Amino acid sequence: MTICPCCGFKFDGDLMGGCEQCGARAVGEALPKPLNQLPSYGRALILSLSGSIVVLVFLVQTILAMFQRKAGIGFWSWIAAGETAAWRLKWISIPVFILALWFGRKVYGSIVARPDLFCGQKHARRGLSATFVVVLLVVGLIGITVPARIRQRKTSLEAAMQARYYAFDLAMFRYQQKYKTLPDPSTLKEDLARIPDPDGTIAEALRDLDPLGYQPRADVAANATPKRPSQRGDIMRKVSLTMATDDATPGGLSYTDYELRLPGEDKILFTDDDWVGHDGVIKPLSEVAKGGVGRSVSNGVLKP
Repeated sequence: MTICPCCGFKFDGDLMGGCEQCGARAVGEALPKPLNQLPSYGRALILSLSGSIVVLVFLVQTILAMFQRKAGIGFWSWIAAGETAAWRLKWISIPVFILALWFGRKVYGSIVARPDLFCGQKHARRGLSATFVVVLLVVGLIGITVPARIRQRKTSLEAAMQARYYAFDLAMFRYQQKYKTLPDPSTLKEDLARIPDPDGTIAEALRDLDPLGYQPRADVAANATPKRPSQRGDIMRKVSLTMATDDATPGGLSYTDYELRLPGEDKILFTDDDWVGHDGVIKPLSEVAKGGVGRSVSNGVLKP
């Protein structure tokens, strides 16, 4: 099989008789290969450049993190900056670095196998070693910060749950101040929607709230009316009291206390990761079971 250097046509035969496509002919016999050939430096240069680029990328990210932290220049400050750089590069750098390491090993193996054709083995080894060290450094820095990241995530979830509960508790306080009772579970969202909400915090707290987690309680002793002899003017006093408290919730039952149950990370109410709020304190259900907010739990149901 012969390939014409002029038009690229493939045919059987040689160019001495001419190309079957374009008619180009060879002007003479092909020159013999030289007895001595200089080895190539290209593959070693590729490994050196790839190793240098990997080190440079990680170093630049570490320096940027160092300036953003505005901390000192001590050893632990550099470690913290390296951790930040490693987390920033984790989704891009780790796959790229591992691919560069795998490709570099292949190239380095070809250099070692044919030293007569490829030179620069020492420089290639240094570039491959630099890539390997950076990959280990990034993986190691990410690994040692995983526990701290888990704690930070847990703290953020707790803060979000507390903010949601405190916003709801504020709405309940305002409602109780105005209507002298707490909302009924059947009309919870409608009742709290009547409370002024200039910054939207109450609406945000009620957006995904399940009324089934709201359990109001009434103090029977406080709502009981003591019997006394009828006196003159009682009818007028009752009428006056009724006119002065038009905003009061009708009915004889007045709620004085409540307990709120919020879903955890699974977003499903009445599971083991729920949070329970009572008397201005919200805690996980596991702590409530240990007496965390003054309630006991039996089969996942709160009991006084």
